[in-house]
Amino acid sequence: MAAVMNSERALPAQARPRRQAGRDLAGAAIITAAAVIGYLLFPDNLALLTRIVAVALLVLSLDLVTGYCGIATLGHAALFGSGAYTAGILSAHYGITDPLLMTLAGIVGGAFAGLVSGVVILRGHGLPQLVLSIALVHLFHEFANKASSWTGGSDGLSGISADPFFGTFEFDLYGHTAYVFAIVLLLFVFVVLRLIVRSPFGMLCRGIKEDPVRIRAMGASPKAALLKMYVISGAVAGVGGALNAITTQVVGLDSLSFTLSAETLVMLVLGGTGSLFGALSGTVIFMLFEDYVSAASPFHWLTMVGVLLIAVVLFAPKGLYGSVAAFLSRRREAGE
Repeated sequence: MAAVMNSERALPAQARPRRQAGRDLAGAAIITAAAVIGYLLFPDNLALLTRIVAVALLVLSLDLVTGYCGIATLGHAALFGSGAYTAGILSAHYGITDPLLMTLAGIVGGAFAGLVSGVVILRGHGLPQLVLSIALVHLFHEFANKASSWTGGSDGLSGISADPFFGTFEFDLYGHTAYVFAIVLLLFVFVVLRLIVRSPFGMLCRGIKEDPVRIRAMGASPKAALLKMYVISGAVAGVGGALNAITTQVVGLDSLSFTLSAETLVMLVLGGTGSLFGALSGTVIFMLFEDYVSAASPFHWLTMVGVLLIAVVLFAPKGLYGSVAAFLSRRREAGE
């Protein structure tokens, strides 16, 4: 945190906003370029790319609480699934099929689940947080299973539909509209999160991760700040859940599974914690690699995935993106 603050102070005050705005534009441009490349490379598999975007939103939300705040959790799928079920129930049971309203419902559902989860998880530290998060995701899963009249139970929630976007662009069978809608949501969330993590509130959360005792001595409330970040994280995960419900038109119990939570953490570690681009790159690499090797070797693909993860942890402990960024930073400092 000190290094980040010192680098920012070293810049002239008038240059900081321009540099930050330039980074935001560069980040949005990179995401847009990657989306176009993905469309050109996988024109017949846009459903996979849309799923990657939905999961990427979940990984971004996890990075907010784990990478930036240091909260240990293995139950983040509870927030994703809450957003998905809220959007799906709104459509299937109340006939509200506007995609923007469904997305807003997902945000509310995810934020509420984040509030509930934050209140419980923040009562512990370290390993107790992991235990509480695992218990929560199982409780959310079992609640959705028992409330079958609303959620469809083990059969899943079906009957979800979405109106054409702006009354013109239909969610077609080939997934063109769904993919564009997903990219627009990702760009919007990415820019908002960039503003949050470099704001005074974001710096406070980073400070809490490094030294909560000092933050408390300064008069701030670590628990209140972390709870706010957990709610924001839930809203982001809810966007991903709503996107998944809108584009697949079904919500299953797997959206609330412990397996999804564990895979989300793996993706974050693979890309690098404490970095929005790390979260995005980890998701894309993991899901594309998983899709490719499972098709190439249906019986041994888990072994290949395991080897990849072990190699990354041993030789790139900061994650793939984090290690590359650190290497380039060292080269730049050496050049200066």
